[in-house]
Order: sequence, then structure tokens, then C-alpha cells
Amino acid sequence: MLDQYASLTANWSYPTAIRFGAGRISELADAVKAAGITSPLFVTDPGLVTLPVVAKALGVLDAAGLAYTVFSKVDGNPTLANLDDGLAAYRAGGHDGVIAFGGGSGMDIGKTIAFMARQTRPVWDFEDREDWWTRADPNGIAPIVAVPTTSGTGSEVGRAAVITDPADHTKKIIFHPKMQPKIVIEDPELTLGLPPKITAWTGMDALSHSLEAWSSPFFHPQSAGIALEGMRLVKDWLPIAVKDGSRLDARSYMLIASSMGAVAFQKGLGAMHAMSHPCSSLRGTHHGLTNAVVMPYVLAHNAPVITDKLAALARYLDLPGQSAASVIDWVLALRVELGIPHTLKEIGVDESVLPDAARMAEHDPSNGGNPIAIGEKEYETLFRRAIEGTV
Repeated sequence: MLDQYASLTANWSYPTAIRFGAGRISELADAVKAAGITSPLFVTDPGLVTLPVVAKALGVLDAAGLAYTVFSKVDGNPTLANLDDGLAAYRAGGHDGVIAFGGGSGMDIGKTIAFMARQTRPVWDFEDREDWWTRADPNGIAPIVAVPTTSGTGSEVGRAAVITDPADHTKKIIFHPKMQPKIVIEDPELTLGLPPKITAWTGMDALSHSLEAWSSPFFHPQSAGIALEGMRLVKDWLPIAVKDGSRLDARSYMLIASSMGAVAFQKGLGAMHAMSHPCSSLRGTHHGLTNAVVMPYVLAHNAPVITDKLAALARYLDLPGQSAASVIDWVLALRVELGIPHTLKEIGVDESVLPDAARMAEHDPSNGGNPIAIGEKEYETLFRRAIEGTV
């Protein structure tokens, strides 16, 4: 099985240059040079920095004679302090680019360090609102090479990053087209060591991206098509990846599904993410896990206006009944199979977060893509249902 999927390689240019295939971390130095970087800041998280996958990547850089500095002061939910520390390391080392290596947190900080490398305004001036991205000096953005080690966020193909603002504990999205990495190395062998829980949580994050994109009311046929196939890959391969993490085929297709989800949500996200972000910032919950927990509650709330879309999804996934209810039933069953808790209370989110979480969800950028307009009052009801377990 491993030998068969070791030959599953490809070079894609959608939406950026992607080098996909087992063992392609060996091309890291070449990718760095091709991106125009001579001295990269290698950004990862503290959970990865001592592991063999990082040692292997750094060995490739060493063999090529590339000078680099490793930065790993990154929290699970990245903060402004992480960004400030990373920028200090970037400037002290005289770097001219970033290698963003890891899961969502390492990617977010790495991309934002590159974005802010030579900006003169504070980072919050570039929040993803109106046309604020145009405030940035595009010549002050350093090139990025991205290497994902989890299959969930898809940040390696994205043009934004999420950072927590300590002033109000909100997660803010920083956006600029040039934040998209110049080259991505997707090597499924780097994900083989992921524990089952992290595999499940990040995989459900990938599902949430495609599912919310599919449900979004915005017109984007390309993303809609990508969302459908991304969800099929999750359905077919996530349970296998969780049960047997050594399956290179499952790891390969989940890595692809992750990138597809991030491409798909150019069509929009929705209430799952609007609810997940406050939980992460207020209670430190894992983003993918939180999306997985709130998923059926949001689906049930939105179902009346997306009945046809959910039925079409059920047909594509070949779910029993092929109806909107079939999708909700599948999500509930998948969560049980993967060991996902049924309520927010089980992951440390209780009524004490209200009404702050409901207010924050209403103002979250993702809320605008939900198929039903939801305000603070409706979010408070949704949070209560997710806390109590009433779908």
C-alpha cells in the first residue's frame, strides 16, 4: 500500500505552485531558492520543533548550505505576542523570506511575519474588512514557502491568517493576496505521525471548510465544485486515516482534501466558523474540534434554506435517503465514529461564555457567508443548543 501511493505525485498550479507527493520534502531547498529566498526564517510550533519531521526538513536546508533561523514561539491559537516575537527574530536574522512549516498555527504566524516584514502600519490595519488590504505596501511582503504537516486548515494555499487580538480576545483575519505562499510542498509522509485525535480534529476542519462553502449563498461555481469533491474525499478517507495512520493513501487524499477546502471557502464560510472562533479565543479550544462539535447544530439551523443543496450533496456522497436529513445524520454518525464529543460543554465551553460569544459570533467575518442571516440572539440560541446537545 505504501509503495503504491508513494508514486502518487504531481505538480499543480492551482491556486499556487504545489509540489505534491511522498518524499518531496527533499525539494525544500530547491523550492526556497525558486521562491527567491536566500536566508529563510523557519517558522513552526513548539510541538513540532523537536520532532524528526523538522529535523529532516532542516537537514535538507543544511545539505544545500542555506542559512536559516528556527522560530517556534507559537501558541495553539496564535497571538499578537507571537507575531511580535517572530518579527523580531526575522529582523534580527536579516532574513528575506519565510518557510511556514506545520499546522494552522505555524502557518498563520509564518505567513503574517512575511506579510508584516517591512510594513510601517500595525497589523490590525490590515484586517479583512472592506478594502483594508490595499493599505499594505506589496513590496514590503516577503516570499513564503509553505509545508503543511496536518490535513485541516489548508492555510498553505490561503491568502490570509488568523491572529488573536489581546485587546478584546477576538480572532482577526489578516488578508492580502501576496500572503499566498509562492510554493507549497505537500508531502503526505510528513503527516504519518499525526495522532488519531489530531487527525480527526483537523480532518473535520477540512470538512467544515468545504461544507460551509457549499452552503454559502454566494455565487462561485468553481469553489462549489471543489467543495463537493473535497467532501467526498473526507467521507472516503478520514475514517481510514484515523483508524490507521500509517496508510499513505488516506494521508495523501486527506492532505489534498485540506487544500481543496481552503480553496473552496473563497466562496464563503458561515456560522460554524463564527461560533468556533469565540470558543477558541475565550476558552482555548482546538479550532477543528470546535467546528466538528458545532457542525450538526449549524446544519440543522440552516437546513430550511439549503434543503436542495444538502440533498444534492447527499446524492453526490451516495448517502442513504439522499436528503438534507441524510447529511445531518451522516455528520452525526461520522462524529461518533471519530470520537468527537457531542456538546461544547464536553470541550470546556459552557453558558459562562454567553453573551460574549454570541456577540463575537455576530461580528465575526465568517458570519456574512451563512445562508441565513444570524444575529446575536440567534447565536445565543445556537450556542445553548450546542452546549446542551439539542440538535
